[in-house]
Amino acid sequence: MKIAIFLLFGGYVISTSDAFTAAIPRGTFPMQQGQTFQNSRVLSTTEETETTAPETTADAEKEAPVEGKKAKDAPPEMLGWDTHKPIDEAPSTLVRDSDGGPDGNYPMRSKFEKMIRDAQIKITKAIEEIDGEGKFKEDCWTRENGGGGMSRVMTGGKVFEKAGVNLSVVYGSMPQEALQAATERGVDRAKGMAPGERVPFFACGLSSVMHPRNPFCPTMHFNYRYFETDGGVWWFGGGTDITPSYIDEDDMKHFHGSYKEVCDRHDPKYYEEFKAWADRYFLIKHRGETRGFGGIFFDDQNDRDPDKLFEFAKDALDNVVTAYGPIIEKHKNDEFTEKQKQWQLMRRGRYVEFNLVYDRGTVFGLKTGGRIESILMSLPETARWEYDHQVDPGSPEAEFLEVCKNPRDWV
Repeated sequence: MKIAIFLLFGGYVISTSDAFTAAIPRGTFPMQQGQTFQNSRVLSTTEETETTAPETTADAEKEAPVEGKKAKDAPPEMLGWDTHKPIDEAPSTLVRDSDGGPDGNYPMRSKFEKMIRDAQIKITKAIEEIDGEGKFKEDCWTRENGGGGMSRVMTGGKVFEKAGVNLSVVYGSMPQEALQAATERGVDRAKGMAPGERVPFFACGLSSVMHPRNPFCPTMHFNYRYFETDGGVWWFGGGTDITPSYIDEDDMKHFHGSYKEVCDRHDPKYYEEFKAWADRYFLIKHRGETRGFGGIFFDDQNDRDPDKLFEFAKDALDNVVTAYGPIIEKHKNDEFTEKQKQWQLMRRGRYVEFNLVYDRGTVFGLKTGGRIESILMSLPETARWEYDHQVDPGSPEAEFLEVCKNPRDWV
C-alpha cells in the first residue's frame, strides 16, 4: 500500500531554512509548568506482508521485519492524493484525539487551529474589500485517517488574478524523507531511527499566496504553522514575504517596517535574524537571485515557552493585512505598459521556478500525495519565460534584478 500525507503549507505550507534553536530532547514535552509526558516511538510500514514462510535461514533473516516496524499501536497512516473527501461544511474543530498521530499538547493544537481559522476569515474578508468584485470560494475536505482543511481561493477578481488562503489540520505518520522536507532539522530528527521507521506527526497551519493583476502590485505569501512529532518534539514556523516586479522604496519600508515592529514586540533580535533567514531561503540557486524582496521567515522555534511563540505567530499573522493591504490600495489602479506587464509575467516565471524546484512545502506535498489543488494554489494563472532575456542597463528592470542579487536592508 502506498502511503501519503497532505501538504500543509503551500509555501506552506512546510518551507524551511537554516535552523538556529536547539530541539527539545526526544521523549519530553512541556504541557503545563512542571509537567511532562513520556511517549514511546511507534512505527509503521508501507510494504506488503508476506504470508508464506521463508524456505532458508538466509531468506528468514532477509524477511525479518525491523523491530517495531509493524507495531499494533502504530498511528493511522495517511493515504493517497485521492483520499481527500469533500464536505459541505467544516466541523467545529479538526483537532480530534481519536484521529491518531502522536500524543502531545492538545490545548495548543486547539488554540492554534482557532487562531488560524479566525485569521483566514479576517484576511479573506479584507482582500475581498480591496478587490471590490472578486469573492473567495471555499472548499472543505477531510482525510480518511485524520484531519482535514478549508481552502479559500479567489479567481477572476478585479484586482487579484488569483488569491488563496488555505487552512489544514493533519494527523498521521510520515516516512523519514518527508520529515526531512518538513523542517530544516529533519535530518537531525531522523537520526537513530531504524530503516523504514515512520514518524507519527501532527501539523496545523495557514498558508496564502496572492497574485495581483497590476505589475506595480506585489505578490505576497505567508505561512504560519505548528508541528509535533513523536517523542514530544514540537516547533513553530512561519513568515510573510513580498515579491514585487518593480522597486518602490516606500512600499518596502512600510512592509518591512511593519514586520520589524511585530518582531521587536517579542524579541529585539528577531527581525534582523528572520529577515536574513528569508533572504537565504527564497534564493533561486540556479539563477543566483532571490524570488522577491523577502520579509521574515523562521522555523524550528522551540527555544522558549510555547505560549510565547504562539503569541508571536499570532501577532505576525494579524499583521498581514496591515503590511500588504495599503500597498495594493496604492497601486491597484496604476497605469502600466505592455512591456511592464510582460516583465511581471517573467518574474512570475521565477516564482514558479522557486516553488517547484526549491520550496520544501511544494516538493513535500508532491512527493507524498497531498491535495493537489491546495499544493498548486500557490502558482499564478499566467507566467512567462523568454529565451535568454536580457534587461536594458540602467532600466528599472535592471535595478530590480540588482536587488534580487544583492538584497537590501529596507529598515
